[in-house]
Amino acid sequence: MTLPTTHVSFPAGAVTGESPVLAVHPLDGGRFAVVTAATPFHPLDHTWPDQPADLGTLTVDGTELAVVDCLTGAVGPDGGAPLVGADIPVRRGDEEWSWLVLHVLATDPGDIVGHTAVLAVDAERRGALSASHSGCHLLALALNEALAPRWRKDPGRADAFGHPDFDSLAMASSVMDTEASTDTYRLGKSLKKKGFTVDATEEFPALADALPALTEAVNARLAAWVAAGAPVRIDVPGPELTARRQWHCELPEGAAQIFCGGTHLHHLGELAELRTELRLSEDGSELVAVTRPKRA
Repeated sequence: MTLPTTHVSFPAGAVTGESPVLAVHPLDGGRFAVVTAATPFHPLDHTWPDQPADLGTLTVDGTELAVVDCLTGAVGPDGGAPLVGADIPVRRGDEEWSWLVLHVLATDPGDIVGHTAVLAVDAERRGALSASHSGCHLLALALNEALAPRWRKDPGRADAFGHPDFDSLAMASSVMDTEASTDTYRLGKSLKKKGFTVDATEEFPALADALPALTEAVNARLAAWVAAGAPVRIDVPGPELTARRQWHCELPEGAAQIFCGGTHLHHLGELAELRTELRLSEDGSELVAVTRPKRA
């Protein structure tokens, strides 16, 4: 039997739910994956693993089971066991495949297929990850604005406010944890060919020398946005795990949108502070932004 694509409720902020258990599959290392029809759990995305998986519990017939990991799985049109991570041979969202949230248990849960599972996400951890993820998007917009003068020409991609999208064009990796988001940007030949200036010119100093002023400008913008308490929402075209969701934030300058599959705050008033630290690698080839939210 081919399992249906899992329906998810985490985009709306849900941390609890009930759903029938559809399947249990053994995984490497003696672990087991439980598949439910629907779930509030956010799994690690195998294509862009920026936000860590939700943890929590799954309770069946009064027995509470610890969910120690949560993964994205895929099953082909011929059925079989779910494939995970690099073993998935098709593009995310391929309509001939089923896309599943795999709730990972450390032990065999026994014969629970067909029973109802009560699912509960660690809400405090989710809240911290959501704060880091929202902070990451705000950092991207503020950094794009601060770096806009350093573009000699239009790179062909702009953010929601019309600034050259440095964040998207230079992104090498983005990782969140419960304390901060860490974004690493490549400052290589490709970016320079698109028009970004790293070295000193008559208009401005070298990027290394400009970092203190850039950091101050970015943090001032972030502070203003937090003070505005702007509402945040996730636009969801459908309940499926693979639906292409979009983060929206109604900032004072206007509405900002970024495609995103993660979880987020409901409004920026949930933050007391948001600050970033910008630093260059020793060889000047990478810019790293570590953005730390302080929850209210």
